[in-house]
Amino acid sequence: MDWRIKSLDAVLATAEKKPLTRSLGAFQLTMLGIGGTIGTGIFVLTATAASKAGPAMMISFVICGVVCLLTALAYSELAAMMPVSGSAYTFSYATFGEVPAWIVGWGLALEYAIACSAVAVGWSGYMVGLVNRFFNTVVPPTFVHGPFDATPGTINIPAMFIAAAVTTLLVIGTKESARFNAVLVMIKILALCMFLALALPVVHMANFTPFMPNGFFSHEVPDPFKPGIMASVGVSAAAATIFFAFVGFDSVSTAAEETINPNRNIPIGLIGALGISTVLYILVGFAATGSVGAQPTSDLAKSSEALAYVLKTINFPGAANLLGIAAGIALPSVILALMYGQTRVFFVMSRDGLLPPVLSKIHPRFHTPHVITIATGVFVAVFSALFPVDLLADVSNTGTLLAFVAVAVGAMVLRVRDPGRRRPFRAPLIWVTAPLAAIGCTFLFFSLSSLTKELFLGWTALGLVLYFAYGRTRSNVARGVTDSADAADFTV
Repeated sequence: MDWRIKSLDAVLATAEKKPLTRSLGAFQLTMLGIGGTIGTGIFVLTATAASKAGPAMMISFVICGVVCLLTALAYSELAAMMPVSGSAYTFSYATFGEVPAWIVGWGLALEYAIACSAVAVGWSGYMVGLVNRFFNTVVPPTFVHGPFDATPGTINIPAMFIAAAVTTLLVIGTKESARFNAVLVMIKILALCMFLALALPVVHMANFTPFMPNGFFSHEVPDPFKPGIMASVGVSAAAATIFFAFVGFDSVSTAAEETINPNRNIPIGLIGALGISTVLYILVGFAATGSVGAQPTSDLAKSSEALAYVLKTINFPGAANLLGIAAGIALPSVILALMYGQTRVFFVMSRDGLLPPVLSKIHPRFHTPHVITIATGVFVAVFSALFPVDLLADVSNTGTLLAFVAVAVGAMVLRVRDPGRRRPFRAPLIWVTAPLAAIGCTFLFFSLSSLTKELFLGWTALGLVLYFAYGRTRSNVARGVTDSADAADFTV
């Protein structure tokens, strides 16, 4: 069988001729990673975690952090070896071949684009809450909920708006987007520090009892908030959902072709962003649980503004408003980082011939892949307008977990196949850390709900149909083109 593995030399040759401009340093990359990580996962999905695991969601955060740290080591090694756009898709192409790379790349659309939609919905919830508090106005559910929400509406207009705004910013330029993102990230960090300063002093250990009301392993029970629907509960189920809170740190690797000294700065950005985010998550989860309680049927578990709810409950309504404002201002940085990652993955897939060449066109003035950016923005806007945040987050996680397994296994494969290749960053104890990362991701995948796994299989099947209908015969490898930079005109 012809696996159509793309050689590492061909991958690197393509990057050398690419039209993207190197403008990002270690700080910008770390901010990009934090920007893509700290967002809806902590501001909103803390409530979902409480509904699944109760106070034991603390363990869920630790599980996710450990699995992601192990995966980040493998990511750092591969990204330093192959400092090109495309992330796990490119790594898979050079390791496993074209079909696995397509599946991973198609799955990354779930990680990035669907995650963008989830964050846009989370941002909408905070903004509607602010409007209610500041203007004493109840926004009709028709315009802030999609038809599949627990409280059905027609269309989520605020979510569509923020998706369109971020798309415009990304079309204008990468460097400008990175500067804007850095400002928003600092606002988020300051908001979370304020939350910790107010919530930690009122922590009561009695709020952690019972600690694990739904047990550890994932199992399905009738959803207490959605009659007639089954929900996955347990510590592992909560971990599988709030894994979404860690999605985004790997967007750093998609910026490789726009990074100054990527061999050094990509590992710094990946590990730095993940480390800072994980510490903040654990502290915030502990403070939220200890201050107001986090049992599965508590008011916290029902909130669409989890952290703002905590501050209001402990008698800091002004701080709750400030947190809501900070979330409203800063959550777009998550959308920016994730949408950036999505556009770069599909940009490279187009450059490789697996998607239509028009998607890899570069704007003559802004020097950004404007066609795929606009197309991604439309996709994100539509999904955020129709679907609820918890479903979007779970579906997004399937693509992320698939990509993480591919990266962990790929790092081991290349250690055997190409041991002499220069590795500016070498993952420590690769034969321990990489298998643990792959096992951890697989465990979390099977902890997701049955509906989520079914949607993932349907998405994968659709992707394979598109591959065999288009990409199989048009890819550069199939046509014998070894350098995809020569395969298309990138400008308009």
